Amino acid sequence: MQYYFENTLAFAQQLDREDTLRAFRDEFILPQKADGTPKIYFCGNSLGLQPKSAASYVDEEMERWARLAVEGHFEGNPSWFHYQSAMQDATARLVGALPHEVVIMNTLTVNLHLMMVSFYRPTAQRYKIIMEAGAFPSDQYAVESQVKFHGFDPATAIVEIAPRSGEITLRTEDIEQTIHEHADSLAMVLFGGVHYYTGQAFELARIAAAAHQAGATVGFDLAHAAGNLPLHLHEWGADFAVWCTYKYLNSGPGGTSGVFVHERHANNPDLPRFAGWWGYREDIRFLMQKGFQPMCGAQGWQLSCGQILPFAVHRASLEIFDRAGIDNLRQKSIRLTSFLAYLLQAMNEQTGEESVCIITPSDFQQRGCQLSLVIPKNGKKTFQKLIEAGVVCDWREPSVIRVAPAPLYNTFEEVWQFVTILTEIITSESVPA
Repeated sequence: MQYYFENTLAFAQQLDREDTLRAFRDEFILPQKADGTPKIYFCGNSLGLQPKSAASYVDEEMERWARLAVEGHFEGNPSWFHYQSAMQDATARLVGALPHEVVIMNTLTVNLHLMMVSFYRPTAQRYKIIMEAGAFPSDQYAVESQVKFHGFDPATAIVEIAPRSGEITLRTEDIEQTIHEHADSLAMVLFGGVHYYTGQAFELARIAAAAHQAGATVGFDLAHAAGNLPLHLHEWGADFAVWCTYKYLNSGPGGTSGVFVHERHANNPDLPRFAGWWGYREDIRFLMQKGFQPMCGAQGWQLSCGQILPFAVHRASLEIFDRAGIDNLRQKSIRLTSFLAYLLQAMNEQTGEESVCIITPSDFQQRGCQLSLVIPKNGKKTFQKLIEAGVVCDWREPSVIRVAPAPLYNTFEEVWQFVTILTEIITSESVPA
């Protein structure tokens, strides 16, 4: 996909005028600088901005609690009893699933552990887990502890796939080859949707197919993919997936999490799981009987009654995504990151050297909103100066500045302003004192 760009403020403003999604920016609260003007917030990959509607959604539940107390479980639309179910259709549309394949509950790593209880069933012959090298620490720790829990040594049971020598990102054919090489001893493949450090988006359909061909289960951590990329979980055939909602999904710090369980597991009560009351058959739940009978689909993995206040924030955000449409957001995201990459290349040409290196794949099909930048000279100092200039991005050791213009609330003018500020910082650093 090729775009025509110009390196001018006027051109950036023209792109904003042509943006059919521009009105959604007004639905979010933008952090302010001391002078009252908005900061350039390119950190939705870490914590999304607050929807203006979130407070009213939470206030509604606080008022219901005050007015009805326990009766709020059964009065209202939706009632607390059915609150999670009211989010199923929008969640399914967002991740490419059937409604009964998704559930909102708990938090991300809790859900990853719950899914591994069911889908990591190692034997003496098949016990290995394949994952990407340098996965986010939560995944590393969860996998390590699950392997140990089953009595295996992480050093031999966990196979991490690293980029080839001299390369930064993974090749899908190398992932497929590694799965094939370990097929006889492989129990599970667990991959992220988008790598938190490099920003690389993985080819999940091919990974799922390779894992199943090898006789293994497959799961995805979509923390950096949900709300960022169009997903097709049912079509891809993953056994499970988990994601958080506080990044691109704008559902608040420590917000709730989503789970996908493919429908082929929907009515399998014999599949091992950690059970709880809220996952019990809804129609007879209040009979309080012994003997767990799970609800059909992903809801059968619920443990406790819903976290209504975090749910309320998430519901506010989901409704925005449903109106915007993930495919529309993706098209704008591709254009935003392409414009950013174009301006950074122009900056390098202006300075006469590679002042900034983009380590995220240049192919838009292999990236989402995030571009990971390495600045060879004074990278961390440059990051601090960006923060001082009112740009909110983040630093990840050892050398990356992560920049993520989110299509719901970021603009092309902000992208142009960011590169202008970055150019001034880098140019001033290179001038002898």
